[in-house]
Amino acid sequence: MAFGSSPLLLAELSKWCKEVEIEEAHAILLIGVPATTEVAVIEDAVQTVKVFGRVRVRDSKVGPSPDTLVVLCECREVIDPARIPAELLRPDGEESWKVVVTPGDVPTSEFSKKLSKFLTDERKSMIDLQALFSPQSFSCPESIIRAVGELLEKTTKPVGETNAYRRLRIFSGIVPIPIGEESLENWIEQARLMTEECECSEKEKRRRIMESVKGPALDIIKAVRFSCPDASAVQYLEALENTFGTLESGEDLYFAFRLMRQFPGEALSDFLRRMEKSLTKVVQRGGLSPQMMDRTRVDQLIRGAVESDLMLLQLRLRERREQPPTFLTLLNEIKGAEENETARRKLKVSVKAVQLRQDGETDSSVIKQLQE
Repeated sequence: MAFGSSPLLLAELSKWCKEVEIEEAHAILLIGVPATTEVAVIEDAVQTVKVFGRVRVRDSKVGPSPDTLVVLCECREVIDPARIPAELLRPDGEESWKVVVTPGDVPTSEFSKKLSKFLTDERKSMIDLQALFSPQSFSCPESIIRAVGELLEKTTKPVGETNAYRRLRIFSGIVPIPIGEESLENWIEQARLMTEECECSEKEKRRRIMESVKGPALDIIKAVRFSCPDASAVQYLEALENTFGTLESGEDLYFAFRLMRQFPGEALSDFLRRMEKSLTKVVQRGGLSPQMMDRTRVDQLIRGAVESDLMLLQLRLRERREQPPTFLTLLNEIKGAEENETARRKLKVSVKAVQLRQDGETDSSVIKQLQE
């Protein structure tokens, strides 16, 4: 990943903040973080700078070199650029991490805003632009505009508004849940998948949500439309979740997830499934970006699996942090290890010592047991 000039980097920071839905005034970029660094270590290192307050990692990408990362962090405190160090010194003697924040006194240019919005709408980043041209191609605004035009040609494709799709089931918010309706948790999950994966317009997404709600849930959507006519489909879902769901923020859920530990006697696969349910809620509430799920899951499994140290060694998870497995891959590996362990225990219990008499004849009672 090669970074261009400062304006491009700031535009990338602005776009990234919109993708993970955090305010730029609370966001910082760390450049040069070793790829093997744990999430908890990054957070603890940044929190040594008191002006940041409590910090959490929201997302990461490949850095200037393949073995480093660019990490996006969210700070509890509003960032004062005048008090932020240019680099974060590492006490362990490692190379320092460069710190990038949005300058508070430098307004973003109109072109940068339009460029950031365009890339967001096309689900692209500055990296995609840089992949089309050499670094010298970004020496003037005209070259950037030319790059945007070529990217648009490659990514633009007609999208049918009337394509058939699997309709969302009905959600009303009534408790107990009426027959034929979905619970909030299941309905929200399906609706989020629709908003993320569907290539239709924002207007079409809002219509699909509107046609799948009724009763109290429909009243909430009407209230959102009245107060904010331009509200997005995601804002509709957030309003419903805030009204009918848990009041815990994504940040609260994230730190509760970080405290999870394996119960005595709990199978590692059961602990992983329990973790995944909690981690999914964290992501849904905006406490963590989906791109960080695999790495965060592995880090917490290593931290919290206090009853399965030997199995963790067999799975070599510490060595696989840089390229962590997905949830299903990890679950299959753990289930396989547990089945092998169960088979070994059964074999050990079933094997009985057969004692022979001095004359070489086997005890008839032992033969009877073996025949059974």
